[in-house]
Amino acid sequence: MNNTPQWLSPEEYAAWREFIRMQEKLVGRLSRLMQAESSLSAADYAVLVELTEAPEGRLRFMDLVKAVEWEKSRMSHQVRRMTKRGLVAREECVNDGRGAFMVVTPAGREAIAEAAPRHIEDVRRLFIDALTAEELDSVAHVSRRVLEHLEKVPY
Repeated sequence: MNNTPQWLSPEEYAAWREFIRMQEKLVGRLSRLMQAESSLSAADYAVLVELTEAPEGRLRFMDLVKAVEWEKSRMSHQVRRMTKRGLVAREECVNDGRGAFMVVTPAGREAIAEAAPRHIEDVRRLFIDALTAEELDSVAHVSRRVLEHLEKVPY
């Protein structure tokens, strides 16, 4: 078995590095703005988005972990902090006892409702406004392709 990696071509490397630089800079800037402009961290916001978009504002804990692609321990710490602040609640599964549901609370709904308009303004200013309609279509297309590919490729 050959352990030599197939190195990236200069074009592949440039595309990868530019993507990573853009993603890290954009996410970092949006995270700092979220923290400065609301009572939520970027992690709080990510969890609340998933829960508020879920039916009845609830997801099984492991489904929430999968939705945001975090490790189980990171999610445990995050929801513990959010529970202390009253943003989410934990409900046991009455049907099977195997897991728990994470549920957005009224305070969590209020917090995201207050943070979302400013966050969307920041997304528009920092990302959407930088691209043409055609470029946005391309970004969406490429993102879907990569996401579909990730679903097929094992860890």
